[in-house]
Amino acid sequence: MTTRIRRYIETDTGHRVPNHKSKCRHMHGHRYRFEAEIEGDVVQKTGVSDEGMLMDFSDVSHILTVHIHDVVDHAFVVYEHDKQARAALASMDSEHRTVVVPFIPTAENLAKWAFDQVEPHIKTAYGNRLRLVAMHVRETPKSTASWHA
Repeated sequence: MTTRIRRYIETDTGHRVPNHKSKCRHMHGHRYRFEAEIEGDVVQKTGVSDEGMLMDFSDVSHILTVHIHDVVDHAFVVYEHDKQARAALASMDSEHRTVVVPFIPTAENLAKWAFDQVEPHIKTAYGNRLRLVAMHVRETPKSTASWHA
């Protein structure tokens, strides 16, 4: 039997869904929550820092901060083929943060993107078979998408 833990970070990030039938086709932003779900065995090695844990929550936070938060927080995520949005964003000053991605930035696609960013950094320590099993992205308090391994 294995144990699972979850840790999240939040970002303020803009996007648009260019072909959307309703208001999401307009540029707007969300307070996103990116939540990693990790599975493995509790560390049994006596005297180590992670004893009794899967992985220290602060280590998970560091990975989420470096590979998600610091990339998309206070940035605008734009689909590479969204010519209108890219033109508008190009007119911003050089300080504006734009992240161009090869997919339409829906919550579903951002969950897969975040999984791919984080997964290589979840390392097994002391033989406890860690693995990232899911990334959950909450776009609004009522709307969450998940990507599972």
